[in-house]
Amino acid sequence: MPLSDHEQRMLDQIEQALYAEDPKFAHAVRSTNPQVHYKRRIVKAALGFVVGVCALMAGLVINAGTVTIAISVTGFLLMVACCVWAITSWKRMTGIGAEASGRGRGRSGRSAKAGRTGFMERMEERWRRRTEGD
Repeated sequence: MPLSDHEQRMLDQIEQALYAEDPKFAHAVRSTNPQVHYKRRIVKAALGFVVGVCALMAGLVINAGTVTIAISVTGFLLMVACCVWAITSWKRMTGIGAEASGRGRGRSGRSAKAGRTGFMERMEERWRRRTEGD
């Protein structure tokens, strides 16, 4: 939905005030592309994954008892965490999953809240019948 003339003027005034107050910050915010941020996160996650693989392998190669188990487990957990971080960053960068989570609808087209409300109403009705029947 486009902005009205009044809203556009207000937005321009706010932008000009921001440039006047802190030009470095305004320039940084305006020129930053969110996809660049998510790409950096994916690269960092990939590097973390490699470090996790190295820690896992070091734990398997070194033969020092319980310390090696701790190193291997730490490496594995680092690998899993980096995979999750990379996948969420990739989803945010590409916009996958945003439309599904934003609508709140299931496969049938009904909202999830309506389905829960019907279930709760059925359960309350069953409870009423049980308590009134005794």
